[in-house]
Amino acid sequence: MPERFIIVIFVAEFISDRMRTLNKDNYCVILAGGKGRRLWPCSRESKPKQFVDFFSTGRTLLQQTFDRMSKLIPIENIYVNTNHVYAHFVEEQLPELPHGNILSEPTFRNTAPSTAWATYRICHKNAGARIVITPSDMAVFNEESFLDNVERGLCVVAEHDALLAMGVKPTRPEPGYGYIQHGEKCDKDSIFRVKSFTEKPERSFAEMFLKSGEFLWNSGLFLANARYLRHSLKQLFPKVLMEFADKDHVWNPEEEMTYVNENFPAYPNLSIDTGILEMSENVYVMQCDFGWADLGMWHSIYDSMSKNDGDNVSIGGKTMMEDSHGNIIKLPDDHIGIINGLEDFIVAENGNVLLICKREDSSALIKKYISDVQLKYGDTYV
Repeated sequence: MPERFIIVIFVAEFISDRMRTLNKDNYCVILAGGKGRRLWPCSRESKPKQFVDFFSTGRTLLQQTFDRMSKLIPIENIYVNTNHVYAHFVEEQLPELPHGNILSEPTFRNTAPSTAWATYRICHKNAGARIVITPSDMAVFNEESFLDNVERGLCVVAEHDALLAMGVKPTRPEPGYGYIQHGEKCDKDSIFRVKSFTEKPERSFAEMFLKSGEFLWNSGLFLANARYLRHSLKQLFPKVLMEFADKDHVWNPEEEMTYVNENFPAYPNLSIDTGILEMSENVYVMQCDFGWADLGMWHSIYDSMSKNDGDNVSIGGKTMMEDSHGNIIKLPDDHIGIINGLEDFIVAENGNVLLICKREDSSALIKKYISDVQLKYGDTYV
């Protein structure tokens, strides 16, 4: 380990002790193009969960992510990638975001292509940038620790050509998350080389990972300096957007969008998690302590939230529960739910759909129900 690396980490430890400043070299890419089907029916293809005030806080998940990141990143340096059918939601919900910072993709191609386009754009603006890639729909339970972790990570990637994942210590054998196996420790600040990555393992493997103590949950947060991230993405996608990757070419907005619309569909359907953790070199993971949950699955939301009497979780609406245990209830704010004798279920209502199903490992069931409903009743209910 070079001495310089250790010094950078040591200095970074004191960041939280001073007032934060918005560094002009810090950039953020918020990934907000997913369809969010695993939280159906409260997340619909017409309006996915990132654009919904899911927890009745007055701010959507996208807005909460933006609020969080704008405490570290200048607003003009925040970009939001989304599909063109959702771009109007971003405009409506983030009116302070410059219009040109909404990267409206012509087709669905997962998060690695989204990251590539945003990285090339940022490199044209600032070759010395350091970038945070973040999902738009995760829960952070300790925001101060989150900001400290991200700021320390930005200090690391500013000085080193590395891809840095942010990992969280697992608290249960959750089969719906990605698991990062850490290798040798690089320094005293909980940064390790990535040894392996497993996306959504079987429960038996998740139990083994938890017991071993060698694995962290993948939070979906990735940090890198712009030059190295561009290099890594060009290795993944050598034939896509090559002209746009040329740092010496000056692009006007109309020229860029024409080029992207013509070439973006050539990207494969690849997630940034797989692209970085399985297919890239020089990958590290920082063990973080900010408290985290992926808001992509009903049962993971249940596991991550505080419970009332009977170990039930109630979101939105008003509920009266008797002899009921282990349920997650999500109702419209103006609805009342009266529930008796129910155990370990999901009860979720939105618009023209009411879902009642077993809670444990619900993702496969939800996927089946969506397909069945779409086939029998059409897209109106999906």
